[in-house]
Amino acid sequence: MEERLQKILAKAGIASRRQAEQLIRAGRIRINGQVVETMGCKADPARDLITCDGKPVVFEEKMYVLLNKPAGYVTTLADPQGRPVVADLLTKIPLRLFPVGRLDLDTEGALLMTNDGDLANSILHPRFEVNKTYEALVAGSPSKEALALLERGIMLDGVKTRPARVRVLQRRTSDTLIEITIHEGKKRQVRKMFQAIDHRVLHLRRTAYGNLGLGALPPGKFRILTPDDLKKIFLKKKSFTIKNIPD
Repeated sequence: MEERLQKILAKAGIASRRQAEQLIRAGRIRINGQVVETMGCKADPARDLITCDGKPVVFEEKMYVLLNKPAGYVTTLADPQGRPVVADLLTKIPLRLFPVGRLDLDTEGALLMTNDGDLANSILHPRFEVNKTYEALVAGSPSKEALALLERGIMLDGVKTRPARVRVLQRRTSDTLIEITIHEGKKRQVRKMFQAIDHRVLHLRRTAYGNLGLGALPPGKFRILTPDDLKKIFLKKKSFTIKNIPD
C-alpha cells in the first residue's frame, strides 16, 4: 500500500516526519534509484526500493530509551565539529536511535531517543501538549510578578509563549532554583523566557516528559522504556491513542 514518504521514513526509524522532510529536500532519499524531488511523493515499501544516502530503508524493531544527557554533548547523531554526540552514549544498543527534540550543548537531563518516527512526531507536535519539565538555576531572585508573567505567557521573538507552570524550589543569596513546565519546544525557549524577565539561566536540566521522570538515572546513563513508561508521557489520553507501543 502506498504511503507518504515522510511517514514511511518515520516508521522505519530514519527520522521524525519533520526531519524526514529535511532529508528529502537535501536530495538524500531515492525511490527505485531516482532522487525524490517532491515533498508529497508516495511509495509502497513492499514494492519500491527506498534508500537514504544509498542505504536501503528497512523496518526495525521499535525501541524507546530515556537518556540522562550530560552537558557537553550535542543532540545529534553526528557533528561536523567533532564534538561528543548523544549517540556516543548508546553504543551498547545495536539499533540506530535518534533524539526526540533537542537539548542545548550545556543543558542536561531527560532526552528521549527512539527509532519510532511516528511516536517522536506525536511527542513534538503541539497538538498533543506533551509537558516538558525543567529545573532552572537563575541569577538573582525573580519577583512573584516576574514569574507570573512566565505563567501567563511572555512575548519571545514576536510570539507569545503558551502558559507555563512555575514553582520556586529554593531561593539563595545570589541565585534561585525554579521548576518550570512548558509544552512548547522552541529553540532555547526556557533560557529566553528567563532572559526576558532579566534573570539569566546559570544551569538548566530537563527532569521529565509528562509524568516520565529521570528518577535516580545518573548522567550519561540510559534505561529502556516499557509500555507503561511511554504512557506516562501523554497526559491528554482522550485525544491520542498510542498505537506504536507493544503490549
